[in-house]
Amino acid sequence: MLALCFSTVGFAQILNVGSISKVNAPSSGDVKVAAIAPDGAYLMLTNGDNKGLVKYDLATSKATVLSTAPSAGFDVQISPDGSNVVYREASFDANHLRYVSLKSTNLTSMATTQLVASTRDLQGVSVVDGVAAVNKGKVSVKSFTGAKAVLSAPVFSIKNAQLMITRGGSTSTFSPNGTQYHYLWPSLSPDGTKVLYYVGGVGAFVCDLNGQNIKSIGFYRAPQWYNDNVVIAMNDKDNGYYQTSSSIVAVTLDGQSQVLTGSDVIAMYPYSTKAGDKIAFSTPEGGVYIINVNK
Repeated sequence: MLALCFSTVGFAQILNVGSISKVNAPSSGDVKVAAIAPDGAYLMLTNGDNKGLVKYDLATSKATVLSTAPSAGFDVQISPDGSNVVYREASFDANHLRYVSLKSTNLTSMATTQLVASTRDLQGVSVVDGVAAVNKGKVSVKSFTGAKAVLSAPVFSIKNAQLMITRGGSTSTFSPNGTQYHYLWPSLSPDGTKVLYYVGGVGAFVCDLNGQNIKSIGFYRAPQWYNDNVVIAMNDKDNGYYQTSSSIVAVTLDGQSQVLTGSDVIAMYPYSTKAGDKIAFSTPEGGVYIINVNK
């Protein structure tokens, strides 16, 4: 990786940014980060349309193709120990109807397991208690080891642009800001007490699991939990055709913010390691970068 120096400007120092490094990832000019391993050892890469999924080892520069299917790079999730990757694969029938299956690949054996057969209504996936998948409003829970898995954490998903919650085997509409809005990018906080989500045209929010104590994070997109009290996201601007600027920001739940990248790069779609020592992002031109955070 090549270490670069970008100016970082913000209203508060939430994270201590050491450097920003460009990753010499395999590139055809259309590469996007889909996830980073919990320990930062590898990246999951896809293309701008989320087609295909590649594991890229940061120490060896080895690239391993997991899938070439459409949607494989959408909402990729990695098991807490980093040994399994969960991803979707889209397909189309003779009538051009779109179906999605859910698969997992063990990165040690490279064995791939189908978790959910092709369906028209895979709403959401959570990798907390094994793999919990919400399909047609019903949840199924499977472990990576074959042991019995029990759903203890709620699963958040999207159906017809509404934010749904599944707990106790039942799925219902959550949508804390009202059903007149469209919702995206829901995720449960690391401590399991809050949900982060984006409201189309309004911004990012956090609330408790009862839909109360709603806090605005700001007009940032693609929000992700950095830890229980800090969210990372992108502050992107466009002219109706393409992004003209974008920066990665860190925002605390009490409203402090810090810009982590400079104006000389269009930084989008951040993903953090579990320890928070690395934040990966990509650019529209296919560049892949890592923000190294001093802990």
